[in-house]
Amino acid sequence: MRARSFIISGPPAVGKSTVAEAIGRRFGLKVYAGGEALKEVAARRGYTPKGVEWWDTPEGLRFLAERAANPEYDKEVDSRLIEMLKQGNVVVTSYTLPWLTDLGIKIWLNASFESRARRMVERDKIRYEEALSIVKKRDEENKELYQKIYGIEFGKDLSVFDLVLNTEYLNKDAVIEVVEAFVKQFV
Repeated sequence: MRARSFIISGPPAVGKSTVAEAIGRRFGLKVYAGGEALKEVAARRGYTPKGVEWWDTPEGLRFLAERAANPEYDKEVDSRLIEMLKQGNVVVTSYTLPWLTDLGIKIWLNASFESRARRMVERDKIRYEEALSIVKKRDEENKELYQKIYGIEFGKDLSVFDLVLNTEYLNKDAVIEVVEAFVKQFV
């Protein structure tokens, strides 16, 4: 296998981690999640991040507010992830890396607020109204944060991506199948 790197990006609750894990298993690639790297930063700051839903807990929200005031948190995470991409044979999930580096094959996954909220309901076992509110809030906060830190218009300029996939009407298995078929040509 050639030393290839893949970046999977997209808004919250679109399936980035699910797809990355499947691609990693299928092609024997290491998987690194940007969110997990950010949780490591949180842990070093005294927080106790656990589970995918941690970001939406009171403690997770406190950390996100602290993070918004300190762009060094994100820059540290992005630097670590770029180093992982350089090593090759990896799949990285990241909101920002596609705009920050020329490394890797870049994949964008997208779906509506409503579709992503339904996924969050299933994943996190919360009410739909709560999930929809969380998705909308996180989208807005991410857009503001990445504009402030890097000048990125998150989700608008998709020209940096090698594959753009609307997952709205695809189930998890279909999304994985499409992305696997695309990735196969590079490994």
